[in-house]
Amino acid sequence: MTNRIRKIINDPVYGFITIDDPLVFQVISHPWYQRLRRVHQMAFAHLVYPGAVHTRLHHSLGAYHLMCNALTELKNKGVDITPEEETAAKIAILLHDIGHGPFSHALENVLINDTHHETISILIMRVLNEQMNGQLHKAIDIFTNNYTKPFLHQLISGQLDVDRMDYLTRDSFYTGVSEGVIGYDRILKMLAVKDGDLMVEEKGIYSIEKFLVARRLMYWQVYLHKTVLGAEKTLIKIIQRAKELIQQGQTVHAASVTFDFFLNSATNTAFIEQQLERFCLLDDYDVLTTIKNWMFHPDIVLSTLCRGLIERRLLKVKLQAEPFDQDWIKTQRNNICHQLKIKEADCDYFIFTGVAENTTYDPNEERINILFKNGTVTDISKVDNALIHQALASPVKKYYICYYNC
Repeated sequence: MTNRIRKIINDPVYGFITIDDPLVFQVISHPWYQRLRRVHQMAFAHLVYPGAVHTRLHHSLGAYHLMCNALTELKNKGVDITPEEETAAKIAILLHDIGHGPFSHALENVLINDTHHETISILIMRVLNEQMNGQLHKAIDIFTNNYTKPFLHQLISGQLDVDRMDYLTRDSFYTGVSEGVIGYDRILKMLAVKDGDLMVEEKGIYSIEKFLVARRLMYWQVYLHKTVLGAEKTLIKIIQRAKELIQQGQTVHAASVTFDFFLNSATNTAFIEQQLERFCLLDDYDVLTTIKNWMFHPDIVLSTLCRGLIERRLLKVKLQAEPFDQDWIKTQRNNICHQLKIKEADCDYFIFTGVAENTTYDPNEERINILFKNGTVTDISKVDNALIHQALASPVKKYYICYYNC
């Protein structure tokens, strides 16, 4: 394609985002990409933070914008990036979340068994590559870390990638949680490449520390907020109950033929590979409309869970550092069974425990390396007087219990 193109998108976070490559525009215009308009970025976070109604498409375009800026900075510092590699990296970040299903992480491995969204993203990218005559091959290699320049993949997937930079910036903007604000523009200015790997110049250490601390605070204040956690676990229980009833031979219809198909199918990666066209019709609206319909289902467990989610009468949630007392849980179970007049086995839908966990900086992941003026490279957790030390590399674990408030 030789025709030039220039489109401007007005983003509330960054201002104007420019689309000036025909292949990038072709990807964005594809119906499978446009589906991301109908998948919320933060699932049920809007139940706590009403402004958090942005979508995966918003995030994807924002990450694309940051990728454009990062590539420009690196090229200005003399890093060898060809026009083809630049386009490929932009397409890879645009498509990094295209495999997300309805309500994103909340229903991952629930609606579709044992299949992560990254796997589905790769499947979709390969089909798009066929449709676009092999023009996405390099983007797929970068996305899967099979390209000769590792820093391009590290910009997409790592502890300091543009994906995280955008979702922290965007999610803090839409929720109004100022603890999540990061200096993404300074971080991008401080990026460097040495021996093919992405790193940060010494002057950027404090901006990186702020970035990591902001991520930690956002997880506990927003992503793992007890009300958000309770709503997402309720959604999981709703889908599990619907599948259980279907297996028992009961009639449980979804609001769309697409959602109905996946509810009644035994899914895995091989199955999804054959059903990508159907998968790319599935979005939040299918699920939410179905849940509204199930408020009137004769099964008391399913209808109660659905009504609670729609009317925001959510399960009560507690978080604490130690496991919950089993005698107290048993008493609550008995109260719930009596109140709802359900079998003891069905009580598992209305009281359950789990563990929420987050790590500020995981040295076992793609590391954040600091490039000093003398050419030496040091992991950020080992820099003298660094805020991010080994203690923050250990996961923070909290036990939670969700239960029906009688």
